[in-house]
Amino acid sequence: MSAGYGGSLSTFRRSPIRRAIGRGSIFRRLDWVLLSAVLGLTWLGTLLVWSATRPGLVQAGRDPESYLKKHLLTVAVGLMLALAVSMLDYRLVRAYAPVLYVASCIGLVAVLTPLGSTIKGHHSWIEVGGGFQLQPAEFGKVGLVMVLAVLLGEPRDGHTEPGAGDLLVSLLLAGVVVGLIVMQPDLGTTMVLGVLILAMVAVSGVSRRWLFALSGGAVAAAVAGWQLHVLKPYQVDRFIAFAYPAADPKGVGYNAAQARIAVGSGGVFGRGLFRGQQTAGHFVPEQHTDFIFTVAGEELGFIGSALIVALLGLVVWRALRIAINCENSFGVLLASGVACWLGFQAFENIGMCLGLMPITGVPLPYLSYGGSATLANMVALGLLQAVHVRRHTFA
Repeated sequence: MSAGYGGSLSTFRRSPIRRAIGRGSIFRRLDWVLLSAVLGLTWLGTLLVWSATRPGLVQAGRDPESYLKKHLLTVAVGLMLALAVSMLDYRLVRAYAPVLYVASCIGLVAVLTPLGSTIKGHHSWIEVGGGFQLQPAEFGKVGLVMVLAVLLGEPRDGHTEPGAGDLLVSLLLAGVVVGLIVMQPDLGTTMVLGVLILAMVAVSGVSRRWLFALSGGAVAAAVAGWQLHVLKPYQVDRFIAFAYPAADPKGVGYNAAQARIAVGSGGVFGRGLFRGQQTAGHFVPEQHTDFIFTVAGEELGFIGSALIVALLGLVVWRALRIAINCENSFGVLLASGVACWLGFQAFENIGMCLGLMPITGVPLPYLSYGGSATLANMVALGLLQAVHVRRHTFA
């Protein structure tokens, strides 16, 4: 009797683990290629953040691992969020998309009140204490992707593609988020959201005339913003430095020039981790956030930089693959939106380090230091996994 009871108890204790790793479990159905690519980028990013921040902290007599510890804490929380989101049925989560959208808008409005704080010329953060700041614009990407997937992926009146009403409501809601971010001002996030919106509208299947109209409207809005001096003087200087990189390398073009020098100084194999002279000398500003790729270029060389680009490309490819294989329109648009968000942001960040894009101050997904960006990117990973696990309509 006791032996039988003990055997039953042992079986009971093992059953949750067996269920978790069983043939039909969610863990077995995760996209492990995507997860491995993100973990690889996160590991490399952690090393680069440590290398970029350690010299300055040592010189200041502070804990040389303080940034590393905060980054590791954020990554751990982010991975738990990604796991939790991947366990959810995204088809039911869509019911909460409006709630997430409204919450992100409230956060963006709060930034513009006395609750917001200005860091590096951007009024984009809310102090939460303990040396941590919250950047609502990063979570605004998640809320916008989800609400656009609902509106564009579920047309009314039985249509197979969004009608004029669906599109106009989508653009109106998107315009609220973009407008609030422009007021901060945050040009980089505005550009990412603009590409994201156009991409999701294109994937939704609207007619070409709408795409041409939206593209023309975006160009007209950019020209009007330039003519009406909507951009701040330092933002105008960045575009001038991008157009004429050799005009003022010690002034407005300093950041871009130093970034290219740091990337090029690494050669093929790099100087080695913690051995970058440009990094140790603080020649490139914000190397642990916006210019993290310059640390990779100098210390890991062409080989390490190419590996990072390959892993980022793998993430985008797997996200697009998830979108293509999904049988639900909401899931298709959700995965497509995340793919365009991460893909364009990576292109913009690496491009500005190489002089191919203007400096706009966007972090490199899964590598840059930054709590809000890291958490939002991990939630995006969880959404992709949730769509992948339940890509079949009747799963």
